[in-house]
Amino acid sequence: MTDRWRIAQFFELRWWQRYLSGRERSVYYQWKSRYWTAILDTHWLWPAPGERILDAGCGPAGVFVVLGQYPVDAIDPLLDAYEHHLAQFNRADFPWVRFYALPLEQFSAPMPYDRIYCLNALNHVASLSGCLKRFSDMITPDGLLVCTLDTHRYKWASRVFRAFPGDILHPHQYTASEYATLFEGAGFEIEQQCRLKKGTIFDYTLFTMRLRPSRVGHSS
Repeated sequence: MTDRWRIAQFFELRWWQRYLSGRERSVYYQWKSRYWTAILDTHWLWPAPGERILDAGCGPAGVFVVLGQYPVDAIDPLLDAYEHHLAQFNRADFPWVRFYALPLEQFSAPMPYDRIYCLNALNHVASLSGCLKRFSDMITPDGLLVCTLDTHRYKWASRVFRAFPGDILHPHQYTASEYATLFEGAGFEIEQQCRLKKGTIFDYTLFTMRLRPSRVGHSS
C-alpha cells in the first residue's frame, strides 16, 4: 500500500466524521436509500433474484442498504473505523450483509459473484490494476461489474492532479476514456458508459461491463 493511499484513507475517515456530524441516523439512511434506489431504477441495475452480490468499497452507507432481499458481501478497509467513530453506522443493522474489513486487493471471494458494485470507490483504492484483477477473478462468466466514479473532464487536469495531489481523497486521477482503457485492458467489455452528473473539473460517470469471452475462465 502506498503512502498516498494511506494518507487518503486517513482523510477519508475524517471526511465522513465531518459529513455525518449532527446528522440523524434514520433520516440519513432514508435519504441514502432513495439515492441508491434512483440510480438502480434509472439505469436498470437491480440484481436478478438469487444473484450473489459484492458491494466493493461499500463505505458506511453503500448500495447494500437497499439490497435487503439479497445475500450481500460488503468490503471496505475502513469498516472497523467507521463502526468505532461514526455513531450512524452499526453492522448489526444490516443482517443480510457479511462485512469484510479489508482492502479490495486483499479480498478472496468465498464464491464467484454474479454482480459486483464498485460505487464511488475505485479511485480510492491503492492499486487499480490489483483491484481490476481481483474483480476479473471473482466474477462469474456472465456477471456484471458496475462502477461509478469521478472522472476528469480534461486530460491535462488529470495529469496535473496525478503529479500534485490536489484531491487528497482520491489516489487515482483519470478521464473517463482513460478509465475505459484500463477496464478494457483488464479484460472487460464496456456495455454502458454514461455521465450521471456534469461538473466543472470532474464528471460523475457510470460504467457497466462484463468479462470478454476470451477472459472467461482465464487466470494469470
